[in-house]
Amino acid sequence: MCGIVGVWSDHGLGTRKNVEQRLAAMVAMVSHRGPDGRGVWTDGVVGLGHARLAVIDLSDAAAQPMADAHDTVHITHNGEIYNYRELRQELSGLGHRFRTQSDTEVIIEGYKRWGIGVLERLRGMFAFAIWDAKARRLVLARDRVGKKPLYYCRHDGMLLFASEIKALLAWPGVPRVPDLDAIHRYLTFQYVPAPHTAFQGIRKLPPASYMVVEGDGALRLERYWSLPEPGTARPRPAAELEEELRQRFDEAVKLRLISDVPLGAFLSGGIDSASVVAAMARVSDRPVKTFTVGFEEPAFDERRYAKLLAERYGTEHHEFVVRPDAVEVLPKLVWHYGEPFADSSAVPTYYLAEVTRAHVTVALNGDGGDESFLGYPRYAGAWLGSRIDLLPGPVRRALGALGRGLPVETSNVRALRYLRRFLAEADAGDAERYGKWVTFFSHEQKRELYADALRDRLGENCLGTLAKWFEGGAPVAARAAWADIHSYLPDDLLVKVDVATMAHGLEARSPFLDHELMEFAASIPAAMKMRGLKTKALLKSAMADRLPRDLLKRRKMGFGVPIERWLRNELREMSYDVLLSDRARARGLFRPEAVQRLLDDHNAGRHANHHRIWALLFLELWFCMWIDPPAVPPRP
Repeated sequence: MCGIVGVWSDHGLGTRKNVEQRLAAMVAMVSHRGPDGRGVWTDGVVGLGHARLAVIDLSDAAAQPMADAHDTVHITHNGEIYNYRELRQELSGLGHRFRTQSDTEVIIEGYKRWGIGVLERLRGMFAFAIWDAKARRLVLARDRVGKKPLYYCRHDGMLLFASEIKALLAWPGVPRVPDLDAIHRYLTFQYVPAPHTAFQGIRKLPPASYMVVEGDGALRLERYWSLPEPGTARPRPAAELEEELRQRFDEAVKLRLISDVPLGAFLSGGIDSASVVAAMARVSDRPVKTFTVGFEEPAFDERRYAKLLAERYGTEHHEFVVRPDAVEVLPKLVWHYGEPFADSSAVPTYYLAEVTRAHVTVALNGDGGDESFLGYPRYAGAWLGSRIDLLPGPVRRALGALGRGLPVETSNVRALRYLRRFLAEADAGDAERYGKWVTFFSHEQKRELYADALRDRLGENCLGTLAKWFEGGAPVAARAAWADIHSYLPDDLLVKVDVATMAHGLEARSPFLDHELMEFAASIPAAMKMRGLKTKALLKSAMADRLPRDLLKRRKMGFGVPIERWLRNELREMSYDVLLSDRARARGLFRPEAVQRLLDDHNAGRHANHHRIWALLFLELWFCMWIDPPAVPPRP
């Protein structure tokens, strides 16, 4: 599947031809560029549209929007339901008849049997809209973890919804006004947290939620699933947990191999994607197709470790050396993401999706392993910080003062940067301390940076949004992962991959994000998933017989690009020109002298400001593309 769009109005939509033209314009803005057909449907109150990436049941009968045999329930659906065969068999036993082999028809018949309760039975990734013509009811729903996006807005008495923001903006008259509160949050986290977007009036449907719009316009938003809280975990023998983990993981991988089109896997040099490929090789009757991108800079190149795994399992391995043209790719990213998004790993993800799509239509990946099995180094930092909490208050305050007094973030001494960041928060609380690890512009840095248009936002410290995830008695590393699962994972990582893959008509599937596997992981105590400072200990033990020793023992490496160097070389002139332009100054968002200092200090090697500069650069390019022009921009 690929993208959905739609519109609902309690006072009618106007002429069918006019509505279909507008829906077609919305569908045309969906990023997928493949040859598959586009469809629209209207009945006077609601209109549905779809841009199809055919993966299961490639026949025309499975095209969307789809209706039941009585033409009373209509759906447009983005995603895949991995247990659709089991549900189809159950529904057939209850008397339901099917005309296609698609998973989408199973949602329709499941809705007719169980109503909104069908959501609790679906195992997969999805966002869909159902129009129940008999009940005059519209239902919008999104999968549990947030793999598939869904945006909506109210406009001129109508409710518009779509898989991508840019599709909403294609409807005539929808305003393109920046939401400065959302931009304030973006500068903290490098992404806009749900339910906000960077546009006033446009919202994200949260993960694990559904919205019902009744015929009278009454709107109801509810959550249908929650992951068990960390404090509910109970200890069990390690060998027993490892065996169950392998079984559950293999099942999650096997479910995601259902496809009527060519399928492969992203393979980095990390534990998570390697575990996925190893499981694929165990259950597949043919060589697995694997895809790796590398860089000429050794610090960003994982090809050697990916090749170890590929050789062990005899995969059909495809390796590409990427020489990104940052100036050329940035406008493409700004268009596809549709709102400010400063995770620089979007660049290699975009290129990886591009080269992978030349060979397959579906690719499995390792997303979610770090959050469920405590793999990020910052979780070890959170645990170590909890040890400092055992020290007397005066000692902690002295350590904090020592950290803040260390030399500022010099780009040449990475260990010193980490030590300074760790010690500087020695006297802070858990949520505040962890928040500093995931912050790009701190509240203090914003005070220096903000000009008049943003200055009144300084009354809100965005890190406060993390505090609720740190409540309870669970270990701090488990609470940090709990925060990530509800923020960083759905609002950054999953957005990054979905947009980059959909831009090339590639479907990404994530076994670690299987909700039953995540529920199992949530039942495991943090002390068993991460032993002291040893991250992802349980997963590594469970996969020890499947993965090369060198891969298991290596230090974790992020999927990044050398933006620190780019901003001193290829992007140096562009960053000065864009961020200090008359147009940027006229917005009144940032003090020009503060921006100049960020740029100068970075290029002189005094501070490592690359992530902050990248965030500002993406933001200004977003303004130039999505806010300033009188019309919605075409694909670059």
